[in-house]
Amino acid sequence: MNLIILAVIVLRTLLVSPVSSLDIDLGKSVIWGPGLGETTLPVRYFFVQLVNNAGENVTESQDIKLDIQLVGQPKNQRNAENCRYSLEQFDAGDGSIVVRYRIPQECRGVSIHVMYKGQHLGDSPYSIPSPIFPEICSCPLEIDEFRNVYKCPERHPQIEEDMSTFSGINYTHVQEKMLEKFSTDNPGSLAICQYVVLSGELFRRCFGKHVGFTMFMDATLLSILRKVKLPDFEIFVNLGDWPVSRKGGRSRTQGPWPVFSWCGSSDSFDIVMPTYDITESTLEAMNRVSLDIISVQKSATKWADKIPKAFFRGRDANRERLKSVELSRRNPELLDSAITNFFFFRDEEDTYGPKSPRVSFFDFFKYKFQINIDGTVAGYRFPYLLAGNSVVLKQDSPYYEHFYSQLKPMVHYIPFRRNLSDLIEKIHWAKSHDTTVRKIAQNARAFVRENLLPTHIFCYHVLLFEQWHQLTRLHKVSVASDMEKVPKPEESSSCSCDRKVQRDEL
Repeated sequence: MNLIILAVIVLRTLLVSPVSSLDIDLGKSVIWGPGLGETTLPVRYFFVQLVNNAGENVTESQDIKLDIQLVGQPKNQRNAENCRYSLEQFDAGDGSIVVRYRIPQECRGVSIHVMYKGQHLGDSPYSIPSPIFPEICSCPLEIDEFRNVYKCPERHPQIEEDMSTFSGINYTHVQEKMLEKFSTDNPGSLAICQYVVLSGELFRRCFGKHVGFTMFMDATLLSILRKVKLPDFEIFVNLGDWPVSRKGGRSRTQGPWPVFSWCGSSDSFDIVMPTYDITESTLEAMNRVSLDIISVQKSATKWADKIPKAFFRGRDANRERLKSVELSRRNPELLDSAITNFFFFRDEEDTYGPKSPRVSFFDFFKYKFQINIDGTVAGYRFPYLLAGNSVVLKQDSPYYEHFYSQLKPMVHYIPFRRNLSDLIEKIHWAKSHDTTVRKIAQNARAFVRENLLPTHIFCYHVLLFEQWHQLTRLHKVSVASDMEKVPKPEESSSCSCDRKVQRDEL
């Protein structure tokens, strides 16, 4: 038993409502999430679902803040110093509170206390027997253990669909053809990099001039390799916007080429990964990125107080966005749409301008209805709109992200035609069916929490690469002479990676 009294860092905030005025059963309130366990993430997180005295989930904001305490010892210290951490909590506006924290150092004997006015909620305090490690630590788990700790699914429909195209592939032959093609193509038209994972190390070589987005793919793969022991494999990654492995043409005679992209389409064979946007926000939350899939769940406007109009802001990435401005001007009581920057249609700024001042993404959700219109490809804001507690109206599109196949129209979003011909009609319908569309908004947020949080993003990548390894296992993975090694951060080797529980922590 540890007899040392640990210092406790308590993050306290002013309480808006006295406990006696709240219909909340603190003991029955439910707390869950990977931040209560040993899962290594850039930012750990968990959820608090408030429950009323009748045993029912609270569904409205209670305007309260909790007292959260993380108690633990830094590695190799036996004094009264507590582990350092930064912590945030968000009222999600639906009776739940989102809590997340980032640790900069290895921490042992951790317990997490969740309290309101001195009283514990749920089963608080929550003990984590194993040490927890910061994101920078390179302490990879075996794949089976990773799946168990991160609670990864056994399968994913999009991965199965993508892999089915390449079942029985002679990858050695296809790789030779791809290298020949990419080596001789006009570099101004290419944004392709070949990545190799070999014995836990990362290597790459790139083809084309437009490969600046290697920083996103490098960071993604290095982060994954710090968490799990991936089998050896190699992939070609498209760092551009548009899918590149087109159906028809060469694919009819030579077979489809397996290119990994952030966006898929109905007329391509590209293998889809989570976008660089949602992955970067996973890696850089509470750091360089302010908008991420967790922070966007903060609700500052209650449903009844939201402006009953549809809202869109964005650059002029396609013609339909300009058309939404026309519709907005003809129907200002239903739609507020404007362009924030003109690049693709600069010669039409006089018609569709002036440019609108930028609006904070968090302020989008002052409006009850959110319009999702494609950019150059799929609108990568879609996951954040689904999470934001307004209902999303989504344009029909040939483009898709890795999770689209799991969504259902009129369950998670309201669809409208690609040419926007029925958009106003759909907004009218949404305004007259408030109970139904609120349920759609709730379904969308539930979908995000079940499929698009950081653990899900890591699981998807690992499952994808594992299955790709199985398909290409007859191919000998090697590092070409002109490949460069992608270095790991120096700090990653300074962690003990000792997951054993110390005797004084038992």
